[in-house]
Amino acid sequence: MERKITKQIMVGDVPVGGTSPITIQSMTNTITKDIDSTVNQILLLEKYGCDISRSAINDLDDAKAIKIIKEKTNIPFVADIQFDYRLAIAAVENGADCLRINPGNIGNKDRVREVTHCCEEYNVPIRVGVNSGSLHQKYLDKYGGVCVDSIVYSALDEVEFIESLGFYNMKLSLKSSDVNMSIGSYKKISEMTDYPLHLGITEAGPAYVGTIKSAVGIGSLLSQGIGDTIRVSLTAAPEEEIKVGKEILKSLGLRTEGVNIISCPTCARTKIDLISIVTEAEKVLENLNKNLNVAIMGCVVNGPGEAKEADIGIAGGNGQGLIFKKGEIVRKVKEEDLLKELIKEIENM
Repeated sequence: MERKITKQIMVGDVPVGGTSPITIQSMTNTITKDIDSTVNQILLLEKYGCDISRSAINDLDDAKAIKIIKEKTNIPFVADIQFDYRLAIAAVENGADCLRINPGNIGNKDRVREVTHCCEEYNVPIRVGVNSGSLHQKYLDKYGGVCVDSIVYSALDEVEFIESLGFYNMKLSLKSSDVNMSIGSYKKISEMTDYPLHLGITEAGPAYVGTIKSAVGIGSLLSQGIGDTIRVSLTAAPEEEIKVGKEILKSLGLRTEGVNIISCPTCARTKIDLISIVTEAEKVLENLNKNLNVAIMGCVVNGPGEAKEADIGIAGGNGQGLIFKKGEIVRKVKEEDLLKELIKEIENM
């Protein structure tokens, strides 16, 4: 796929847009001023491969906590602001690497002007975020309610006002819980501006449903070359968002770090407990920092032949199985030893 080249901005030391890698974000669910809990959650997100974290700033104590949180963590910190422009300014002054604001609810134009002046002084970008629940009434009236056009033109209205203040250090998000509306909105805004785009399906739902909605929405846009950073929004532990985000990028060849497991659906030919083996392998290999395709196949039919592009794999038989590399059989082992021996081989690669 040919990726659209957008303007590049810097969120802390992480580039977003341009030709830089597509980054993965998540948001903490701790009370931000509970510094220990927030730091521990960000460190866990880092472990799973998060590139940028975001936290809600609900009061001045939250804003003041940013400075200490940043001293104890390693990835950029985005301050999520709703309604109070003074908290946006306090967050920047305390070290936030980016602001997420909806200018339409931050106050009048003078207040937005104060926020942009502060961001200009500290060289902090703004993520202009609109979603289907926070659109300008004039566009809702003009286009007959929430739709692609009312989302896009509400966002452009905000962008044009901020640009009129001489501020251009922005990225944009246009989210809806409706997958088709999100796809249409991002496609349209991508044709109208070169600002980097933050992709996501807002309020996607619990882990299973939200994963599917996000994979369809975010994945379809990325497959068309649209998008520079992503957040999978799940009603689940934040690290689950990172895991899903990584798999979306890996499935499109946009991220190669980590193990990619290839496994077959079970059928009557499967003579080993394939589901248990694959489940355990996921746990063992999820944080292994090796760029490998690992095949775990239920029978010899779907083994070395169909998975010959895998770097290494196993194919089950009747109480035993084969270990193979690049389609070539290496040795035969008992079923109970299959996963253990596979892990040994991977560790030695």
